Amino acid sequence: MPHVSDVLSARDIAKFSNLQVLARGVVEGFCSGLHRSPHKGFSVEFKEHRAYVRGDDIRTIDWKLFGKTDRLYIREYEEETNLRCTILLDSSGSMAYSGSRSSGSTKHDYAVRTAACLAYLMLQQQDSVGLVTFDKQVRRYIPPRARPKHLQVIIDELKVQQPQFETDLSDVFHEMVVKIHHRGLLIIISDLFGDVEQLMKSLAHFRHAHHEIIIFQIWDPDELDFPFRQWTQFASLESASNRHLVDPAQIRRAYLEKLAQFRDQLAKGCNRHRISLVPMTTDQPYADSLAAYLALRRRGR
Repeated sequence: MPHVSDVLSARDIAKFSNLQVLARGVVEGFCSGLHRSPHKGFSVEFKEHRAYVRGDDIRTIDWKLFGKTDRLYIREYEEETNLRCTILLDSSGSMAYSGSRSSGSTKHDYAVRTAACLAYLMLQQQDSVGLVTFDKQVRRYIPPRARPKHLQVIIDELKVQQPQFETDLSDVFHEMVVKIHHRGLLIIISDLFGDVEQLMKSLAHFRHAHHEIIIFQIWDPDELDFPFRQWTQFASLESASNRHLVDPAQIRRAYLEKLAQFRDQLAKGCNRHRISLVPMTTDQPYADSLAAYLALRRRGR
């Protein structure tokens, strides 16, 4: 059975032991039980009723009130919890790329370890964390839990993931909006390859549901500087029949221009929707990059 140590080294764990992810505007407090959250759950003290809407858990319906009013109402509660986090991991074919400077590690390998680090951190600070794996569709949804043993559940799923198939980020994200009922922190780990306009519409859907979003965009250095010099056959990792033998010198300028446009569109869209976009490259130690970002985020609280 896969173990935490198969994904995280002791050195990596040490870098995260004193850090906290602070989700601005989503919850109040640092540790579960120390501060009350204004957000709703099922666990502590009755707060108020609200009208039932499609998709609500029927277990929260107040049937006694229904008998009196002939209308469906939900019982809402205050809960003692710091944060509910869901990690969305891209396991599509493009994540299988590994360049010469990545020490044999694919973008997906890098993403898996980043996800494991974040799951470990969340559970260490008594937050709840869940996992969504996807390519062209959602492959697995593990709802957020705060139990220490839940880390092993997430690790087991991360270890069996294999990047394959095409992906449509916007379709997957629209699907997940209706499944993630409670607002919280969404961490997306992906290369984000796809139509930027459609992607932004789906991310706006998440934001409309009051989720905070952090995107860790995974790059291989080859994708950023296009180092190829000799005739090269480029093959799609998402469509085996899509292959092209080209002279890189003839397309390098056009590629870099398209890349700059793509990154600029992403940055502007994320800024417009108040989404944190964090680039990470596979030639840099993922634990160092992630620890530096989380430390910066903590100081900016």
